[in-house]
Amino acid sequence: MGRLLRLGRFTDRDEAGHLLGESLGERDWAEPVVLGLARGGVPVAAGVADELRAPLDVLVVRKIGAPGQPEFGLGAVTADGVYLYDNASLTALGLSQQDLRSTHERERQEAGRRMLAYRGEDSPPAVRGRDVLVIDDGLATGVTAAVAVRSLRAAEAARVVVAAPVGAPSAIARLTEADEVHCLLEPDRFRAVGEWYRDFAQVSDEEVRKYLTRTRA
Repeated sequence: MGRLLRLGRFTDRDEAGHLLGESLGERDWAEPVVLGLARGGVPVAAGVADELRAPLDVLVVRKIGAPGQPEFGLGAVTADGVYLYDNASLTALGLSQQDLRSTHERERQEAGRRMLAYRGEDSPPAVRGRDVLVIDDGLATGVTAAVAVRSLRAAEAARVVVAAPVGAPSAIARLTEADEVHCLLEPDRFRAVGEWYRDFAQVSDEEVRKYLTRTRA
């Protein structure tokens, strides 16, 4: 970690994943399963899975964007319908969940389409009674990770830990439903995840599939 702290940034998601995995590897885990949040969390999760010698899979949580501002996330939803809204943001914009019903359903369907595209006909890993690590490339708001935690609670995971190379303190504080949140960096001045990487290129669907295929092989 000394070199990382001197640089102040990760080289890329692969390096960040292995550094995160080394840190998590100092702990004892009960049959751990590593789930990368698509898309950017999957390369990081692959490094964690390598270090922990644990199975890797993908979890798709789709952002529910504001009308006319799709990148401004007001909530998030999974393919199986688990969701969460940021009520403070809804109130600030004068919106209700009902106002976002069509966007909510569209994103739920898109989450299902992507899960099928990434995993094919393979069944998801069994998580009941196991430790599950939810991995992202960074925690900016914590909304998508919070939805992932809710989904895994419903699947009866023994322990759900959210981990990322970097996280905003406000996002970490939001994740109260997780058993633990583990970040290598928790900068007070946090504007965007990408500023903590020298290479933060967008991850494609094909890259996600390659990481999953490589790990399973």
